[in-house]
Amino acid sequence: MPSDLTSYPRPSVAVDVAVLTVHGGTLNVVTVESPWGAALPGTFLHPGETLADAARRALSTKAGIDGVEFHQIRMFDAPDRDDRGWVLSMAHCAEAPTDSLPSGTDLLAVEADRPVEPMAFDHADMVSAAVGDLRSRYLTRPDPSHLLGTTFTLLDLRTLYETVFDRPLRKDTFRRHVIGALVGTGATTSAAGGRPAELYERRPDETFAGSIAALLV
Repeated sequence: MPSDLTSYPRPSVAVDVAVLTVHGGTLNVVTVESPWGAALPGTFLHPGETLADAARRALSTKAGIDGVEFHQIRMFDAPDRDDRGWVLSMAHCAEAPTDSLPSGTDLLAVEADRPVEPMAFDHADMVSAAVGDLRSRYLTRPDPSHLLGTTFTLLDLRTLYETVFDRPLRKDTFRRHVIGALVGTGATTSAAGGRPAELYERRPDETFAGSIAALLV
């Protein structure tokens, strides 16, 4: 005979989404106001709803963000993580260019893998996990989240990677490492008073010659 599930304690299930972007030369995360301070866009799971449905709803209703791709990071399940009761939260991660976010979106800078200000509940830990997830995906592919536009200069790409990994990268070494994953467009930037720089695109499904981790030691 099947077990009667009503005899087991039931936690509430929530979703929270860390949307990372680059603003002012630093990594930032989208936040919303809550009674507990700055928080990630989040919500509780409704009956008949998937976690992805709930995450999509949280982004739309809490932050006005629609159409971004996101994925799960991990479950945050500390019994005392929410003082309102027993709440499990599935953290999700997304990335978006700043100019694609709604006007007036609240951003909180991230330094040394952590938000620069306290956040509600364990949301600062979620942000740290999202940064780690972002870095793991940027180790072997050129800007896989398309934080840059379709075309970009090598300086644009190196500056982005210095922001994502929070450390400087040598110009020539970086170029040798990434150039095989890029294709020149034949176009250049129009720089007033400076030398025009070549514009590149990502090669579809191309990876770097080796992991960017080799440049971070």
